[in-house]
Amino acid sequence: MELIRALLENRDSIQEDIFEDSEEMLGTVPFILRVMARRPEFMIFSCLKDFYVLRPNSLEPKTAELLAVAAAAASGADKCLKVHMNAALRAGASLDEILDTLFIAALIGQTKVLASSLRTFQEFEGSLDEK
Repeated sequence: MELIRALLENRDSIQEDIFEDSEEMLGTVPFILRVMARRPEFMIFSCLKDFYVLRPNSLEPKTAELLAVAAAAASGADKCLKVHMNAALRAGASLDEILDTLFIAALIGQTKVLASSLRTFQEFEGSLDEK
């Protein structure tokens, strides 16, 4: 609890650091960070987690950003997609690598739709046979 209190006592400085780090890493301060800043007790700890997830020790920044591009594309998070495409470029990805990442995300997204919808179709078709 002492560590948490110490962090929150320095929240203004930490928020400034988070904004600066976001600008450096992503090329922007995302909208969600600006809104979350209204609740520093949430923003600070959320951003600490996010930073370590986006910059794991086991992956290069470019790879981590390409994964973020794929996840944003697959989940339909268009604003996040733009932020992470820019961050991927900043981390050394080429436009071709970003495009290929989007195609892979689309393939997996298509598979998700097909798997679910075709199972529903089979159930529907089976219920017609029972009548």
